[in-house]
Amino acid sequence: MAAVAAFVTAMLTLNAAWAAEPVIGPVIPSFGPVMAPPPGSYNLDPDVHYKVSMDMYTTPDFPDEQNRHLVSAARFLNMHAQNGIPKENIEFALIVHGKAAKDLLTDEAYQARYNEPNPNSQLLKELNAANVPIYLCSQTAAFRGMAPEEFSPTVTMSMSAMTAHVRLQKEGYQLIPF
Repeated sequence: MAAVAAFVTAMLTLNAAWAAEPVIGPVIPSFGPVMAPPPGSYNLDPDVHYKVSMDMYTTPDFPDEQNRHLVSAARFLNMHAQNGIPKENIEFALIVHGKAAKDLLTDEAYQARYNEPNPNSQLLKELNAANVPIYLCSQTAAFRGMAPEEFSPTVTMSMSAMTAHVRLQKEGYQLIPF
């Protein structure tokens, strides 16, 4: 019975320790909250250099909401840095197309279209400060009537999202498809 009590106590203590409050940073200082994983969780090898790309094409239903995929990008970077992967061992790129293009607009362009400032502006700045390239499908922008100058200066136009994916994969990036 003592062994069962000790096991239950250990499990409760472990659960309390790893299910604490989320922590933000260190790579993206204001976004990307991370919950501590349980001890011994499967992780990346800290001695390996990773090249990762993420595909983003959905957007929130309401214009005052942040795009959760941008937050996930911040979380990916923060999570691995918090868990022993050196920042310099991860190169991360974001490829955006479809409805998500609106989330890359400048505040002025977003305000003109949606009567609100872009809720993603600060996060885009912090991703840029962390050297995260953001590639926007120029086909998406053109078909949606969005001019290149309407987008955040942190955005690089690509011929297409498909082209960006092929090129990044050829350069060794591993795709996280969301």
